[in-house]
Amino acid sequence: MSSSAMIGPVAAPELHAMTYNIRRRMTHLGRRSPDRWSRRKWLLRRLLTDERPTVMCVQEALPDQARWVLDSLGPDYRTVGRGRDADGGGEGTPIFFDSRRLRLVGWDQLALSDSPRTPGSRGWGNLVPRIVVSARFVDRETETGLHVVNTHLDHLSPRSRLRSAGMLRQLIEQRPEPALLTCDANTGVGSRPFRALTEGGLLRDAWTAAERRLTQPWGTFSNYRRPKRDGRRIDWILVSAPIEVRAVAINAMRFDGAAASDHEPMQARLAIPR
Repeated sequence: MSSSAMIGPVAAPELHAMTYNIRRRMTHLGRRSPDRWSRRKWLLRRLLTDERPTVMCVQEALPDQARWVLDSLGPDYRTVGRGRDADGGGEGTPIFFDSRRLRLVGWDQLALSDSPRTPGSRGWGNLVPRIVVSARFVDRETETGLHVVNTHLDHLSPRSRLRSAGMLRQLIEQRPEPALLTCDANTGVGSRPFRALTEGGLLRDAWTAAERRLTQPWGTFSNYRRPKRDGRRIDWILVSAPIEVRAVAINAMRFDGAAASDHEPMQARLAIPR
């Protein structure tokens, strides 16, 4: 696969959005394991150096990994979001953004549970805490607003995924700005959580709404293997109706045959009408 940027930096009024499960750092791995963070982090940096998304939403980022992403993106980027544990540690779903383009208006982090204001709380069948980070921005170039929501749905409990989708829908409905939702959904397009978020046209799937598709329809969980055409797309970019999707890609980048994560990032070139 080519090492050139799939979308790369864009100019106003367009925005480049990326969602990427970067795979939490694991211990006790074999020296040759493709999962070793000490090897993968350099591949991730190469990809981010090429792409420079305006807004990047990450899943499974431990605190040191989030710092690595921020440092890789460069000094103009900022981030919001903490870990999912009660003390703010553990995996997070941070949102990174280019502060030259986007001015942060406010942000929040909630637990996906019946006690959303209790950090580390669980519910609905998930064995580990699940969180959502949301941030509101104003585009410095166009003065348009944008509500970005980033999450990682549970990998085991269908009930948790569906209840979480309902909570995400309410979160988006409460804000007037155009919305961008990114996630590792741990379930495919067309599933009940997907339908809960897209019902009535609240959100649209960027892949199907795009004017252009820049790649094959790869599955987004390859587990370090070759990408599979028409595999399950469990990583989503969903947008509300005012947002135009100019182009979309599933970036199956490999560096000398190696992948930066067990997931493939999704990217989209977006425009928000004034």
